[in-house]
Amino acid sequence: MDERLPTIFVPGLMCSARLYAAQIAELWRFGPIIVADHTRDDTMAGIAARILADAPPRFNLVALSAGGAISFAMWRQAPERIARLALLDSNARADDDAARARRDHHIGLAESGRYAEAVDLFFPMLVSRAHQNDAELRRVVRQMAEDVGPEAFVRQQKALRSRPDSRPDLPKIRCPTLVLIGDGDELTPLPLSQDMADGIPGARLVVVPDSGHLAPLEQPEAVNTALKDWLTW
Repeated sequence: MDERLPTIFVPGLMCSARLYAAQIAELWRFGPIIVADHTRDDTMAGIAARILADAPPRFNLVALSAGGAISFAMWRQAPERIARLALLDSNARADDDAARARRDHHIGLAESGRYAEAVDLFFPMLVSRAHQNDAELRRVVRQMAEDVGPEAFVRQQKALRSRPDSRPDLPKIRCPTLVLIGDGDELTPLPLSQDMADGIPGARLVVVPDSGHLAPLEQPEAVNTALKDWLTW
């Protein structure tokens, strides 16, 4: 890598900077680290525009899950500003009817003062089966949810519910791209990452063993290794 570009980290739904604590600690020496605020808008275009308005002229971009959808929106608005792209446990597709119905249910819980129930419903989908009883992981997930709060959670769900299908954009992405997925991710299973890796020219797919949807928390060393490699392509 011949320049120390900043790296922007975009968290996932209901996630905060705590998601990337291990990555920030390891990757700061490659250049400045920024964690994007993805809590203030209720459309993908709006979230992307706000992040880009605060971002350096050119940067590397790491994004997980909902952050992946945000990164596609950022790419549509300013592809020339993204030097490298890392899509962690993400999905380029739009919601189907079943997914939209689930989001409506979670929005209803949050808007009726039952946000904690929504958080607890999510946890089994966020981590691998081996980590279902991991008390520390559950604590971090709950803390991140508190960081985000119910109002921002509703905005994020509305943005995800209405997001476009990004698959037509994949062949146009020309920057070095890492697609990383936990082998036990049940929320965005491996075939969705394989589709993205196949669709983006030159993309590299990394499958992280013994991990679910929150690979940066479940297997931080493996994710750090993959990201350090990506930053030196």
